[in-house]
Amino acid sequence: MKRIFLFILTNLAVLFVINITLRLLGVDRVLNESGGINFEALLVLSAVIGFAGSIMSLLMSKWSAKRMVGAQVVENPIDPTERWLVETVRRQAGAAGIGMPEVAIYDAPDVNAFATGWNRNAALVAVSTGLLRNMSKDEAEAVLGHEISHVANGDMVTLALIQGVVNTFVIFFAKLFGILVDRVLLKNDPRQGPGIGAFVAEIVAQLVLGVLASMIVMWFSRQREFRADAGGASLAGRQKMIAALERLKMNHEQAMLPEKMAAFGISGGQGWSRLFMTHPPLDERIAALRAVR
Repeated sequence: MKRIFLFILTNLAVLFVINITLRLLGVDRVLNESGGINFEALLVLSAVIGFAGSIMSLLMSKWSAKRMVGAQVVENPIDPTERWLVETVRRQAGAAGIGMPEVAIYDAPDVNAFATGWNRNAALVAVSTGLLRNMSKDEAEAVLGHEISHVANGDMVTLALIQGVVNTFVIFFAKLFGILVDRVLLKNDPRQGPGIGAFVAEIVAQLVLGVLASMIVMWFSRQREFRADAGGASLAGRQKMIAALERLKMNHEQAMLPEKMAAFGISGGQGWSRLFMTHPPLDERIAALRAVR
């Protein structure tokens, strides 16, 4: 979950900065001299902003992830755990045919790990101290294989492309909504261009549409988790991958997340909450691995 959350958070921040910058520079004009909407210009502008946001988020993914979670890169392993961690990642990266990722540890009680980076040959794999304390080496090896598979499959790049398309339509319709508010509700002269009211309406619409559009990104994330599980099973062994997922399930059940936070839990939820899940329910992931013959 952390990989997707960090990417989306960075993407939203970048989009907000780009929108503000273009508005201040006055280069986001999509109205002709008579006040009519130039839909072609609007679509091009939306695509430029949308893909700029996702691509910049991808390029910044390693930098932002390290700072958001306080991850410390293991450059010179100082104990047996760090040496095992680095060597396991090195071996799995070689087996997956990718360059050696940076290996990092961040202080957090939850059992978690994530991989990120724009280049499959220069990625980052980070694990929590909670994972190192609460998982056996076999289970941790499977989790690392899962994350290495994300990198080898190019999931971050594909995610950035999908996010770029989603961003484009969010910005397109948010700007149309802002113009509509400016003309219909505020009754401003269209020849004067959208005012501050339109800008505020546009930002609100962008936030609302962004939340709804994130369901598409979450759906993609859920599909890729099954493939990453299969990759982890290939690199570490199917039984180790199943054991790792069962450990995650046990830890989640012991944590007993509050109801309002259930949608963000690693094992997922039911009903509408499933649309916002970054990961499929653990029972489904375990069943998928057990079904492989």
